[in-house]
This record gives sequence, structure tokens and C-alpha cells, in this order.
Amino acid sequence: MAEILIVEDNEANMRLARLLLVNAGHTVLWASDAETGLTLARAQQPALILMDIQLPGMDGLAATALLKQDPLTAHIPVIALTAMAMKEDREKTRLAGCDAYITKPLRYKELYQLIDTLLQTPNSPLT
Repeated sequence: MAEILIVEDNEANMRLARLLLVNAGHTVLWASDAETGLTLARAQQPALILMDIQLPGMDGLAATALLKQDPLTAHIPVIALTAMAMKEDREKTRLAGCDAYITKPLRYKELYQLIDTLLQTPNSPLT
């Protein structure tokens, strides 16, 4: 399957995302803040990134914008993870460069479908 980076500061959310991905056969990298996530993305070149929006320090939108501006990481699809489900929040994630958007709590069927779609057709926004 694929190597997927999760950037999530909430331990329970991280455990759930990691469990869902491992159960689907993926290899998982993880970071609890945006800076560590950016470093891992550049060094490991994961196939996909699950990016929490509300992170300590730099938020997930700023981190995604940096990833998409960097030639080393611009090709990596990013799925925004957020508890915020308002229409303007979806637009903010799209403007930051996120390729897709999923709300918490995670629903595994929706997560798997998004991942499969993004990994089959890289760089095709779903939002």
C-alpha cells in the first residue's frame, strides 16, 4: 500500500487515524506539530498527508501552504482533518492547497475512499 504521514496533536485522534491506516495496509509516519510534519514530509516523501488544521504553533493550513510551495513536496496530496465543518472552512482548506477535506470524528469508509481516490489520481483536487 502507501506510506502516509499523519500530522495531529490530539493523541486519541492520532491513535484512531493510525489504527485505521494500518488496518488498511498502509505504513504510517506521524508528527504532533506542523514543523515536525514539514520536516518528515520533505525527508520521507510520503504518498499522502493527513493534516490536522488546528495544531499548536503553526496551523495545518499554513503548513499545507508551505508544502504546496515547496517543489520537493508540492506533489503530495494533503487531506485536511478538521472538526470544523462550515462551508467557509472547506474553502479555507482549498485555498491553502489541501486536495480534500474530512471532518472529525473520522469515518473509516469516507477516509479509505478519499485515500484511494487521491492515490489513484494524484494532484486532482476533490474539494
